[in-house]
Amino acid sequence: MTILLLGSGGREHALAYKLLQSLNCDTLFIAPGNAGTQAIATNVALSITDFESIKSFVLKEEVDMVVVGPEDPLVLGIYDYFKNDSQLTNIPVIGPSQKGAQLEGSKEFAKEFLIKHRIPTAAYDSFTAETVEKGCRFLETLNPPYVLKADGLAAGKGVLILQDLDEAKAELRNMLLHSKFGQASSKVVIEEFLDGIELSCFVLTDGKNYKILPTAKDYKRIGEGDTGLNTGGMGAVSPVPFADEILLHKIEERIVKPTIQGLQDDRIEYKGFVFIGLIVVQGEPMVIEYNVRMGDPETEVVMPRIKSDLVALFKAVASQKLDEISLEIDERSATTIMVVSGGYPEDYEKGYEITGLDAVNDSIVFHAGTTIDAKGNVVSNGGRVLAVTSYGANFQEAIKKSYQNIDKLHFDKMYFRKDIGFDLF
Repeated sequence: MTILLLGSGGREHALAYKLLQSLNCDTLFIAPGNAGTQAIATNVALSITDFESIKSFVLKEEVDMVVVGPEDPLVLGIYDYFKNDSQLTNIPVIGPSQKGAQLEGSKEFAKEFLIKHRIPTAAYDSFTAETVEKGCRFLETLNPPYVLKADGLAAGKGVLILQDLDEAKAELRNMLLHSKFGQASSKVVIEEFLDGIELSCFVLTDGKNYKILPTAKDYKRIGEGDTGLNTGGMGAVSPVPFADEILLHKIEERIVKPTIQGLQDDRIEYKGFVFIGLIVVQGEPMVIEYNVRMGDPETEVVMPRIKSDLVALFKAVASQKLDEISLEIDERSATTIMVVSGGYPEDYEKGYEITGLDAVNDSIVFHAGTTIDAKGNVVSNGGRVLAVTSYGANFQEAIKKSYQNIDKLHFDKMYFRKDIGFDLF
């Protein structure tokens, strides 16, 4: 098969790494890709939201399947674009329909879905510029901390958790009246704060059948001890040590099954990944959010633990025969540590040469924000630059390997957290 993978981050490098292990994958194109994907497949200079250009490329190269990494093309309706075009309709897109993508594209849509299908989640209400003062009064009914979420896509940074009521009111006005997160915060969801420990559940579904992929836990804050600003993720661990059989059973029965059934009941076409962000409160799992694609950097620990043929799984998704294929998981732990540009997630510089990649041993380096410069060197090209993934008999052993290999890497102003997994020991 000839496959086109859309995206350019660590998630896409990890997906490419797994797709290329399949005997079903003859040719892999990645648009636009990065320096890491360029080393293993063919990068293509396409915008992931330019559907017309994607169509031309797919027809020219006789692409058999499109795998969507990030959320933007899904929220903009790439699944529907292919389905409704007579020249593209037989080419499967791994990702949900535009309506399904609203589970990530709109916090309000997701909360309404959760409440409707009786899936445990925090109490909430949503507000616009016209109802901003009503929102301030709603904040007064809650106990701190206060959770404010931009309704639309904000690249993982549209959530504020604040301790002070006056500050929460000020930020609500800032989001709604002064577009703090642009169009994404034209509507804001205020949510009850849940106190517990978080983990991520990943599900692959054909809209009817499903497979639960390995659990993972990521670390969003820039600073050690989970302090400082939120980022796209500074590291991840899989499996989650505290996710025992009792908890996993609760997650499947109370959350996964009603989610998939809810998609069917609401007649939402969904052939792809469901990322369920969970928090466990006194032993009970509750949904924080849905994403409609794999997480990053969780993909960098989940994909290496899948032993089954990923292309075969995707073909089963496309034909709605996921129940006819088995999912085999590597029992080893996997961890990944993100190496980022100095200053991230605020202003940072890029274009720094990365050295030491050839010296890495017994770890996998997934490129997130890299490119090749005019001299042929691999250079930094983003906030999150590299994800160093390792296997181990347990997460402690895997983390140790990743840190040992990070010591071999260098670029100016590089930074990484030295405490990934700190709360699991």
